Formats: sequence, structure tokens, C-alpha cells
Amino acid sequence: MSYDEGQARKSRVVVETPNARREVEQTEAVHVPARSGVSATTVGVLVVLVVALVTILVLLLMNNQSTDTVNANIAAQQPTPVPQTTIIQQPAQQPQPPVIIQQPATQPAPIIVTPPSGTANSGTDDSVIQADVDKKLGDDPALSTLGITATVLNGKVTLIGTVKSQSLKAQVEKAVKSVKGVKQVDNQITVM
Repeated sequence: MSYDEGQARKSRVVVETPNARREVEQTEAVHVPARSGVSATTVGVLVVLVVALVTILVLLLMNNQSTDTVNANIAAQQPTPVPQTTIIQQPAQQPQPPVIIQQPATQPAPIIVTPPSGTANSGTDDSVIQADVDKKLGDDPALSTLGITATVLNGKVTLIGTVKSQSLKAQVEKAVKSVKGVKQVDNQITVM
């Protein structure tokens, strides 16, 4: 950089010595740098503008490529025309026998119970006996709170539950045996 001598500074200095006092005038040239270049602020602004322009160009190129890809995808998805075909049906030949596929059973086969020939009405009778046994156990205040379950099948009553004494177990069995239609009692009540 070149310096211009644009200003001169004058100053007066008083020098005192024990014998005399004198005044000295000094002239100093001040060198000021010449402003022939570009300032740092201008350079910074130019750099920011160049970076912004490059970014915009890159984004435009990327957008152009993605638009081309989208257009290619749309073109690929459009259905192509299918040529017409003629289907000729021929008369059916002999019917094919059905194909039977046998699969292994996943559940056991149901067990079919046939009642004895003398008790054709046992389903109805069992429901009547069940209602009577439930009524008998529910009407007795000593037995209704025990929570005894009674099931009837072909006149046979199965008792399940828990009681506190052997006498209560016997009392429940006696009450059930007194119901009309009960043929047998399977007392599985446990005593605690």
C-alpha cells in the first residue's frame, strides 16, 4: 500500500534546563494509507451473495432432476393399451370328478350319547329334576348359603361343593334324594 503525506502535524515542546528555557517547534508528517482497495465489509457482502447464488443454483438443479424422476414415474404408471384378444369357448368335455381333500382333525370327534330306550323323555325330565333340586336346595335356609352345585343327567344328580361338616354333606344328599325323579346321587362334596 502506498502512503500519501496528506497532513503535517506541528507541535511545540518547551524544554527547561537549569540554565535556560527554550521552546522547540517540531513538525511531523502523518502518513495516511491510500484507499485504493475494497473494504472488508464489501468483501463480506460479496461472499454472502455468491454463496446464496450457488445454493439457489444447486436447489434448482435438484428440483429439475426430481421433476424428471416424477415425470418418468408417472409415465411408467400409466396403463399400456392392451391388445384385444378373442376367446373361443369350446364345448365342455366330460365333467371332472370332484377333488376331495381330507384334512386331519384338529378337535376330537364329538361323542354321541344315546339314552336308554326306556327314557326317551329324559332331557325334559332332567330339566324338571334340575329345577326341583335347585328349588329344594334354595328353599332350605341351612343349605341355600352353602353354594352347592347340582347337575342332573339321566336322573343321576352330581353334587359338587364344600361344606364344614360331614352332617351337612349328608343333609344335602338326603334333601336331593327326596326330589321326585332322582334315581341316583353322586355326592362329591368335600368336607373341610
